[in-house]
Amino acid sequence: MPKKYRVTLTAEEREQLTALISKGKAAARTLTHARILLKVDETEGGPAWKDAAVCAALDVGLCTVMRVRERCVEEGLDAALRPRPSAYVQPRKLDGHLEAQLVTLACSEAPQGHARWTLRLLADRMVQLGYVAEVSHETVRQTLKKTSSSRG
Repeated sequence: MPKKYRVTLTAEEREQLTALISKGKAAARTLTHARILLKVDETEGGPAWKDAAVCAALDVGLCTVMRVRERCVEEGLDAALRPRPSAYVQPRKLDGHLEAQLVTLACSEAPQGHARWTLRLLADRMVQLGYVAEVSHETVRQTLKKTSSSRG
C-alpha cells in the first residue's frame, strides 16, 4: 500500500534533527520523534526506511511512526517533535463560595468524639450539609492548602 504521508526533509531540517539527537538534552519523546523522522526521510540520499523497520529499530509502535509522519507533513517539523497540548481541562469541584464554606467549616468546632477535623470528615460534612453532591478528601486537601488559614 503506498504511503499517504511522505516525509521529505530539507538539508537544514536534517542538520537540525541530527544536532538535536547528538546533544541528547531534549525530552525522550522528542528525541525518538526526531530519530523517526530521520529514518523515514525520503529525500535524495535519505534512508527511506519502511515503517516496520523503524518500529523494530527504535522500539516504537507502528501507529507512532505513522502519526509522526502525518504530523510532520501536515503541521510541520516542530509539531511532529513536540507533544500536543492537552485540550482536557478538569472542571473545578469547589468554586469560591464553596471554598469559603469549607474554610468556615474547617475553622469551626470539631465534631463530637473528634479532637480535630480530618480531611475525610470535612469531605463527608460538606456532602451532609448539601453543599456538594460528592467531594473527595483530596479535593478538600488541595483547597485548604491554597488558603493561608491554620486549622490549629
